[in-house]
Amino acid sequence: MSNASFYKWRAKYGGMDASMVSQMKAMEEENRRLKRMYADLSMQADLLKEALGKK
Repeated sequence: MSNASFYKWRAKYGGMDASMVSQMKAMEEENRRLKRMYADLSMQADLLKEALGKK
């Protein structure tokens, strides 16, 4: 492991215990899921606007 990798890891996870790390990972996964949902809904809204605009 390089020194740079270690210091990046320590800066990100340094003061956390195991439960905090698992909670953070769960929140990151939920954030990814919500971003994906938003993108899908945004795309659907754009398609509906386009379809309604052509009538």
